[in-house]
Amino acid sequence: QVQFVESGGGLVQPGGSLSVSCTASGTIFSSIFMGWYRQAPGKQRELVAWISTNGGSTNYAVSVKGRFTISRDNTKNTLYLQMNSLEPDDTAVYYCNVPFTPYNYWGQGTQVTVSS
Repeated sequence: QVQFVESGGGLVQPGGSLSVSCTASGTIFSSIFMGWYRQAPGKQRELVAWISTNGGSTNYAVSVKGRFTISRDNTKNTLYLQMNSLEPDDTAVYYCNVPFTPYNYWGQGTQVTVSS
């Protein structure tokens, strides 16, 4: 059974930086594309970044491009998201999963709050 455990969220001021992580189990992590999603209050979950199996290709939503960086360590079954120049609109619960065709199982997510 696949499991995702997200961590690293918190409260940060506008313009600040934060890094979140996701550890996967129950799947062959190194053989699947991975992505970061987020869900803000009252809004649908959206895919903001995704990465190829070996990390050689990354893609971003327009809203985060140039500010967020996705990466992975297949030896640790771990996915990362480095977030810089954070804005209040980045406030959301962040989740990891397969991009575009996610597993039905979702982790608990990690809350990121951008506020002064």
